[in-house]
Amino acid sequence: MPVFRTPFNGYAVKFSPFVETRLAVATAQNYGIIGNGRQHVLELTSNGIIEVGAFDTADGLYDCTWSESNENLVVSASGDGSIKIWDMGLPPAANPIGSLEEHTREVYSVDWNAVRKDCFLSGSWDDTIRLWTIDMPHSMRIFKEHTYCIYAAVWNPRHADVFASASGDCTVRVWDVREPNSTIIIPAHDYEILSCDWNKYNDCMLVTGSVDKLIKVWDVRTYRTPVTVLQGHTYAIRRVKFSPHQENIIGSCSYDMTMCMWDYRAPEDALLDRYDHHTEFAVGMDMSVLVEGLLASTGWDDAVYVWQHGMDPRAL
Repeated sequence: MPVFRTPFNGYAVKFSPFVETRLAVATAQNYGIIGNGRQHVLELTSNGIIEVGAFDTADGLYDCTWSESNENLVVSASGDGSIKIWDMGLPPAANPIGSLEEHTREVYSVDWNAVRKDCFLSGSWDDTIRLWTIDMPHSMRIFKEHTYCIYAAVWNPRHADVFASASGDCTVRVWDVREPNSTIIIPAHDYEILSCDWNKYNDCMLVTGSVDKLIKVWDVRTYRTPVTVLQGHTYAIRRVKFSPHQENIIGSCSYDMTMCMWDYRAPEDALLDRYDHHTEFAVGMDMSVLVEGLLASTGWDDAVYVWQHGMDPRAL
């Protein structure tokens, strides 16, 4: 699969939950420090990766998520604290169809609820997480316990009311939107935690990735010590993700410019593959829910790669 080049630096890539050939890519100019952003929607075709939509923003975009109820809707997390909602079914001039502007600092994470399908989360560097529905101009709920930047807020894939958050305060918290406070606090790393994700087959298992270069797997029922610790990245881990198809598989990408695939249950060497196709920080990665083994990554080298696990991403 050929590479797609974006004009700005890649920050996040997400496969569509509806269309197996479609993916969204959030990008930021000047490495997200200052400048504009662009939300791309790409299509995998027999002639390579083509752009079928692009939306420009006044500030960099750090994350994106697809609606779980409408195949045309994409939500972007912006550096100006806003959340943009785009509708691929409408002409560019009609977009964005919404701009949610409650966060006071960069929005770094957005995640749509795959169970309830009518709401999504945003996590911000203002230390708060907010709960939104698509048809309300203001947030339904604000979660404020973390004492430093929120880097990720991710819904549990089995429970409509449960999510986890990863923060620069070195903790991961588990929340239930029906409860007033977080239900579990895990001091997961000694350094900032940049990413977390739930296991798609075991709703008690979490994975975290940190500035300490470690990936840790946790059972939230017995979280005093991690289930396992995965070592192999040489710089901070930017994203971690459990496979949607295999319970024991984890993907990760890092500022060491690599993306790795792991079997966290392996008795000896857990590292399955290391992909070194990026020439700058690898900060976005995803695994297709609809096509088993289909991977995507993006990074600060302005490149988006899509490939089958086990293949060389650079091979045409």
